[in-house]
Amino acid sequence: MRSSGSTPSPTTSPSIPVLLWVAGEDHPRACTGRRLLERKVVRPLPARRPPRELPVLLDPRSDIPLSRNDREACERGGFAGVDCSWNRLGARGGYPEGPEWLGRLRERRRLPFLLAGNPQHYGRLAELNTAEAIAAALYVLGDAAGARSLLEEFAGSEGFWALNANLLESYANALDAKGVRAAEATFF
Repeated sequence: MRSSGSTPSPTTSPSIPVLLWVAGEDHPRACTGRRLLERKVVRPLPARRPPRELPVLLDPRSDIPLSRNDREACERGGFAGVDCSWNRLGARGGYPEGPEWLGRLRERRRLPFLLAGNPQHYGRLAELNTAEAIAAALYVLGDAAGARSLLEEFAGSEGFWALNANLLESYANALDAKGVRAAEATFF
């Protein structure tokens, strides 16, 4: 159920560090990334220097899907997301400007194929909002409780879980990227 007032803190914090760069391209009230930062569920991506342990970057252009095989790397350095507009991402062919060091990250993973549950892109393949994407990544990496808690205060969260229940379970049970690709082939 959505909150009628300010968004409360989640009851369960993610067990894996999540870093986020907000490009500021979306309307501030509609930006799920800003809300996650305000709730302190995710940390801002440092602008000047990379963290000591480099995060795995969620990148829709990567050929390698995120899998539970990536959990150890994500526990060490976290994973990083970029909150930007879908419209501008497609037109530009890449991410908006962000920290200069972000482009040097070698560990990049795409999310497995999922359907959006948010009201703006409901049912569209791979057009998740930032909160859905981060929750999905946490779920695939084995933190289902943290994923559900993170997403519970957002519109469309029930729809997201309903649309993707079987997909997420299959992806979370896959041992590696090859297993995730096989699960994707089963559904799509």
